[in-house]
Amino acid sequence: MDSNDIGKGCIVESIAGRDKDHLFIVLDTIGEYALLVDGKIRRIENPKRKKIKHLRFHALRDDVRVYTKIMAGIRPDNAEIRKTIALFVNSDKESS
Repeated sequence: MDSNDIGKGCIVESIAGRDKDHLFIVLDTIGEYALLVDGKIRRIENPKRKKIKHLRFHALRDDVRVYTKIMAGIRPDNAEIRKTIALFVNSDKESS
């Protein structure tokens, strides 16, 4: 997967900057930028704006409530975002 696959609801990893190796969910994309949240440091009220070229695509979680809310234009809770990322990390560890 490459940066062309990054869109709303994707789980991505930062590959540059002080938040390197940190997982986020993409709220939206605006041109060459993505708005990122993780529910802890970058909460839904203050998303991080980061260039898409500095992100690595990990997964599209279309089976999760957060994805359906983002695609419907509804703002998910920070707790839901944290839970989605934690479930992804746990499922990724189990498959390894």
